Amino acid sequence: MGEIYRLATSEDVEELLDVTLRAYAPIRELGIKFSAATANVELVTSNITNNDCYVLEVDGKIVAMLTVAEFAEIKKVTEHPFIWWFAVDPTHKGKGVGTRLLNWVETTIIRDKMKAAAVTLATAERHPWLVPMYERKGYERFYEVDHGQGNGNIVYLRKIVNLELYEAR
Repeated sequence: MGEIYRLATSEDVEELLDVTLRAYAPIRELGIKFSAATANVELVTSNITNNDCYVLEVDGKIVAMLTVAEFAEIKKVTEHPFIWWFAVDPTHKGKGVGTRLLNWVETTIIRDKMKAAAVTLATAERHPWLVPMYERKGYERFYEVDHGQGNGNIVYLRKIVNLELYEAR
């Protein structure tokens, strides 16, 4: 099985949209209003144009994706890089591909390339398995807010990827 970690390109838009919509089906069923859950070609194109969208490709097929993004509203909460739009092809769930991509981004991109001390992400508290899943992966809650978009509390989580740098700040 050949695995490739890389930045998404404009040639990936249709495949990324397909993976996203299938991966985010449970989010739609829960009534959580994340933009990725109802993505379209324009939104996927904007995501890969304006942010760093990383993919894990297995045997020539994209099986997982996540984005490292900068948003003005996130900068009010944390100075650390922010992960969003994390999706795993449902046919590959439970095979560790999402964990491998997340670990690769945390170490290779966030810690080593960006030289950041920690990484952050956010999800809806009412989602039944996402907050506990991130906590099992070493993320800790540090902030909660209701943005008034009908999602209830959004939980912000942080994972330290360079303890020495984190303690020095």
